[in-house]
Amino acid sequence: MGTQSIAHGRWHPRLIEAALALHENRLDVAERLLKPHLKEDPFDAKAMRMLAELAWRIGRPRDAEHLLRRAVEVAPGFTAAKAQLALVLGRMGRPAEAMPLLDELFEVDGEDLSHLNLKAATVARLGDFDEAIQIYEGVLQRAPNQPRVWLSYGHMLKTIGRKEEGIAAYRRAIALNPDLGEAWFSLANLKTVKFDEADVAAMEQALKQDGLRDEDRFHLDFALGKAMHDAGRTDEAFGHFVKGNALRRKSQPYNAAETAAAVDRTIATFTREAFKEQGKGGCPSTDPIFIVGMPRAGSTLVEQILSSHSLVEGTSELPDMPALARQVEGYPKAALKLSVEERTAIGEEYLRRVSVQRRTDKPYFIDKLPNNWLYVPFIQLVLPNATIIDARRHPLGCCFSNFRQHFARGQAFTYNLSDVGRYYADYVRLMSHVDDVLPGRVHRVIYEQMVGDTEHEIRALLDYAGLKFEPACLSFHETERAVRTASSEQVRRPIYRDATEEWQRYELHLGALKDALGDVLAMYPDAPASFRQR
Repeated sequence: MGTQSIAHGRWHPRLIEAALALHENRLDVAERLLKPHLKEDPFDAKAMRMLAELAWRIGRPRDAEHLLRRAVEVAPGFTAAKAQLALVLGRMGRPAEAMPLLDELFEVDGEDLSHLNLKAATVARLGDFDEAIQIYEGVLQRAPNQPRVWLSYGHMLKTIGRKEEGIAAYRRAIALNPDLGEAWFSLANLKTVKFDEADVAAMEQALKQDGLRDEDRFHLDFALGKAMHDAGRTDEAFGHFVKGNALRRKSQPYNAAETAAAVDRTIATFTREAFKEQGKGGCPSTDPIFIVGMPRAGSTLVEQILSSHSLVEGTSELPDMPALARQVEGYPKAALKLSVEERTAIGEEYLRRVSVQRRTDKPYFIDKLPNNWLYVPFIQLVLPNATIIDARRHPLGCCFSNFRQHFARGQAFTYNLSDVGRYYADYVRLMSHVDDVLPGRVHRVIYEQMVGDTEHEIRALLDYAGLKFEPACLSFHETERAVRTASSEQVRRPIYRDATEEWQRYELHLGALKDALGDVLAMYPDAPASFRQR
C-alpha cells in the first residue's frame, strides 16, 4: 500500500486524524492511531513518516531516523520522507550524510524552494555559511514574503558577524508575521538589542492571539523576559522565564536521576586503577582542543580567545564524541574492554568525522560541545593527547543564565531550576573525580577569574595548551570568525563584568536552585570535600 498510496495521494482516514493530532501537538493521540495502523499496513510510508515526526518531537532521534530510512526504502519516490530524513540527519550532527539525499531531491526538482532551504541549512551545518547565505538570498529574490526564510537568513548573517543585516532580516520576518515568536527571540538572543515600548506591546499582543502555537508562545515569553530584564522589571521578567520554561518542558522532558546515574556509572568505571591498567593507547593526535562544562559558562569566550591564535581553528559544538561513545555497546564499562587498536580506531574515526567542519590547515581545532564533560574519561582513552579545558562559572550565575536562555535542543535540563542545579552538581562531581584520577589532565578556566585578571588567565590557558602567547588572543573581540552559539555577539565585545552579577537581582526567586546545588554552591570554585574523597 505504501508506495502506491504515495503515488496516488490517497490518505487513510486514520492518518488524517493522526495528522490533525500531530498538528495540535496531541502526541499521545497520534501515537495511538499510528502504531496500530502500521501493524495493519507495515508498508505505509506516510504513516512511517508521521511516526518519525512524533519520535523526533519526544526526543527519540534514532527511532525517527530508522522510520524515515524505512519509508524511503519502501517508497523511493517519497520525496517528503527523503527531505525529512536529510533534515533529521542534519539536526543529529551528521550533515555530510544528508548531502547525498539532497542531491537526489535536486535531481527530481532542483527549483523546489523547500529543498533549497533545506540545502542552505545543511551546508551551514557543514560550516559553509557563505554558500548558505547565497542560497537564502536566491530564495528570497524569488519569494520575498516568507518570514521563516528571512529568519534563517538572519541566523546566517548573525553567525558570520553581519549583525545589523541580521537584525534587519529578523525585523523583516516580524513585519511579515508579528506572531513569529522565534524571530522576536532571535532579536533578544543577540543580547545587544534593546526592545522599545512598541516591541513590548507587539509581543504582548501576539501572546493574546487565539490559537497561538506553543512554539511561538514560549519564544515570546523568553523574549519578553529579556525585555523586562533590560527594563529592570525583575519580577515580571522572572514570570516570563517561568512560563517559557514550563511550556518548553512539555515537549522536552528531562529526568535528572538518569544524569546522576550516568555520572555514578562513569565514576565507578573510570577509576585510577582502571586507567593504570589501560596503559598507553588511543590515537596520538594532538589536534583536538575540547572545551567542556556547562552552557553559558564562558566556553564561547574561551573558544574565541584560542581561535584568535594563529595555530588554532574554531569549529563548533560537535556531537561526534558522545555519538562514538554511544556506539560502544555497554558503555561505560565496555569502554575498558576495548583493545589498543579499537581505541586508536575510535580516535581516528572522530578525527575523520569532524574533518568536514574544518576549513583551514591549522594544526589545532576546537570542539566546543559543553556536554562532552560526561565523556572526558572516554576522551582520555581514545585521544590521550587531546587538550581538555573545563570552562566554569559561578553556580547561580551559570544556572540562572541557562534558565533564561531558550536552547533549540539538547539542553532539556535547563527548563527547571532544580534540574539545572542538579545537573551542575553532577557535572562538578564528575570533573572532581577526573581531577582525582587524572591529576592535571584538565585545565580549568574560572569565568570570574578570567574577567578579573584577563591577561594572566589567557597566558595560563595558552601555556596549558602548549601555545606561545600571541597579542591577538588579548584582543579576541576583534577576531573575525563565525560563531554559532548564543554568545555570538557578546564575544565580539571586550570582556565585561556585567554577567558575573546579573543573577543577584533574582536571588529571592532562586531557592529551589540553591537547594539543588547544595554544597557545590558554598564551595565554589572548589568542589565539596565529599567529591574529592576516594
